[in-house]
Amino acid sequence: MTFFNSLGGAMVAALLTTAAWAEAPALRAAVLKFGTVNWELNTIKQHGLDAANGFDLQVQGVAGSSAAQVAFQGGEADVIVSDWLWVARQRASGKDYVFIPYSKAVGGLLVGKDSTAQTLADLKGTKIGIAGGPLDKSWLILRAYAEKNYGMDLAAETEQVFGAPPLIFKTALSGETAGAINFWHFMAKMEAAGMRKLVDVADAASDLGLDPNTPLLGYVVKGELLRNHPDLVNGMAAASRAAKEILAEDDAEWDRLRPNMNAKTDAQFEALKAGFRAGIPDAGPVDEKAAARMLALMVKLGGEDLLGKATELPEGTFLQSGN
Repeated sequence: MTFFNSLGGAMVAALLTTAAWAEAPALRAAVLKFGTVNWELNTIKQHGLDAANGFDLQVQGVAGSSAAQVAFQGGEADVIVSDWLWVARQRASGKDYVFIPYSKAVGGLLVGKDSTAQTLADLKGTKIGIAGGPLDKSWLILRAYAEKNYGMDLAAETEQVFGAPPLIFKTALSGETAGAINFWHFMAKMEAAGMRKLVDVADAASDLGLDPNTPLLGYVVKGELLRNHPDLVNGMAAASRAAKEILAEDDAEWDRLRPNMNAKTDAQFEALKAGFRAGIPDAGPVDEKAAARMLALMVKLGGEDLLGKATELPEGTFLQSGN
């Protein structure tokens, strides 16, 4: 009798759990199929952090950021990953988007291990590979840094080769370019292959009076979702923070994730792990004054092409406690 009572109790508990799961609202995330954000989203699902925070995370892999934005704007996705400067631009044009911090990781400019360059000034007359295009934020910050410290017009005094991150990675390793600016995870692999960091964008930002702790990348949701379902949006933020805490401390979790990380060597794996951890933003609200300083510099450097109608930080850009 005891056995059947226990069995019945277990079945009831299982049914209640299943029912609770079925009732949890879905949160559809459209992200790059091979983007590093998948490591965090995978951790959320693996540990049931979505269910624990009252939602069912559903991840949709897309081929590029443009596809993610189309899905988001068309109502096919509830959340995407972008930088807050894009969110500020959208808010300035009348779109009610809100940014939830995800990462403060930024790239840098690397040179070959045999390069004699010690500063950006030493790259005068050489070719630089740049991922992200002429309005890439890292490139703009390094241009301002070169002008401030060396009186150098980095764009005029070097030749730029713009391309996708894998192409910049390949040309840098082959020596076709004297230096390269790439996204942080490609930069980690480049350093693992022996390339040397000439300038870290975070250091350049600090030199320009910016706060390198300002998170650049984050999850983006619509203000309507935040207003109508604040528990859902705050639940996503809580699940993200909980996943970061696991990834910050648990090496075994990274061993589990390794097959999804495209790390071809132990050195690449360790560099990617360290890079992700270094990019975890501080808990708590974003310093909006620091963000406003960054936006002002980006307006000066990138103008309307980068930020559209945004000339100052739009109110409500960041998810803050109490939203």
